[in-house]
Amino acid sequence: MMDFYAKTDKGQRRRMNQDYVFASDQPVGALPNLFLLADGMGGHKAGDYASRYAVDELRSYIEKAAEPQPEIRLLQEGIRDVNQRLYRLAQQNTNLSGMGTTLVIAFIEESNLTIGNIGDSRAYLIHGNSIRQITRDHSYVEEMVRRGLMRRGSKEYMESRNIITRAVGIEPQVEADFFEIELSEGDYLLLCSDGLSNMVDNESIRNIIREHSTVQEKVQALIDMANINGGKDNIGIVLTGPYREEATI
Repeated sequence: MMDFYAKTDKGQRRRMNQDYVFASDQPVGALPNLFLLADGMGGHKAGDYASRYAVDELRSYIEKAAEPQPEIRLLQEGIRDVNQRLYRLAQQNTNLSGMGTTLVIAFIEESNLTIGNIGDSRAYLIHGNSIRQITRDHSYVEEMVRRGLMRRGSKEYMESRNIITRAVGIEPQVEADFFEIELSEGDYLLLCSDGLSNMVDNESIRNIIREHSTVQEKVQALIDMANINGGKDNIGIVLTGPYREEATI
């Protein structure tokens, strides 16, 4: 069995925790396991509602899916369904108006890792001295960087990095990007909200995962570092690993 641990933290500045996670190494519907992370947005309790709704309803959709189909197609259809229902709720209830959420999805089948994402919550793969971001942020600043119109880490980048260009529940339709990765012995998979990635640099994330012993201790150390560095946002983390070829999830 591969170890895993999931946790959210309110951080130092927010009154409410709008991050929400789900993690299971047991089958969920047709999927062999499932890891989900969402970072909600919206006033009052709308962001909290959006992230919880997206995660719980997507999991429920996967569990109830009757007809066998390719896993990515199942997830795409589930995301579309949940997005439409969340969007309608936001239109019908003024207290939920403007709500939305990021979403990161992962499952592992033998040595194959499948990741999907919407928004700027991320998935990283950590192995020894290396760390790489698998997902691509759906954010204004990353769109500008990809077009060569902004430098990552510049003042303008730092001031605008919270503007996302894609989220669940904001528009009638949304599409996730999917990535398929072949895992190697010793790999760790990290899903996180921007409450971690904006507060702790990649090198520090890698060092914490490399140095601490259990996955629970690693996750807590990442949360502690984000809070030490300011804790400006909620912190959501799902960590699995290390991957072992003879003992997959």
